[in-house]
Amino acid sequence: MMRLFVITEPEFSATECEAIELLLAEGIDRIHLRKPDATEKQMRRLIESLPEECYTRLTLHDHLPLAVEYGIGGVHLNGRNPDAPARFGGLLSRSCHSLRELAACREEDYLFLSPVFDSISKAGYRSGYTAHELSEAARAGVITDRTVALGGIRPEHLPMLADYGFGGAALLGYLWQSPSPAEMVRRTKELKKYNES
Repeated sequence: MMRLFVITEPEFSATECEAIELLLAEGIDRIHLRKPDATEKQMRRLIESLPEECYTRLTLHDHLPLAVEYGIGGVHLNGRNPDAPARFGGLLSRSCHSLRELAACREEDYLFLSPVFDSISKAGYRSGYTAHELSEAARAGVITDRTVALGGIRPEHLPMLADYGFGGAALLGYLWQSPSPAEMVRRTKELKKYNES
């Protein structure tokens, strides 16, 4: 079975904390808190609004020193934050936007590769890879169990991603465009069903 990751929407919402708790309770492996425009104070407020037992299953994309302070389980490295904070001992992740970039990253625990399919949340953001390119990358050992597919992921894609050798799938639009928490739970259950088949 592949690991399932969820990336938050960049904006805050009134029901976000409830949704994060529901997603973790329903079996999502990790939640990436991606708020590129958030202040440190806003990030603290979000973290402190969640139960502490969730912290080890969260990953921060910004204000990374908060991960050490709160015991957050992961940090995501990017152009804004290329290095993990001092004394951080959790999981490291990074986003890659080409197979060459993916092949060059060796230190991280897992890597997002995007966009694998046409994006749900970003209009016009098209798949960057053909089926042949993904198959060849898997055969060459570029796509491995530490590679997480991102971009346009829907439940029916999970068996195909497993065949390509991805170790996980990351979701954003498919879940956050749910009209209610109940629909989000239903969609999560559908993801798990496809992931187990």
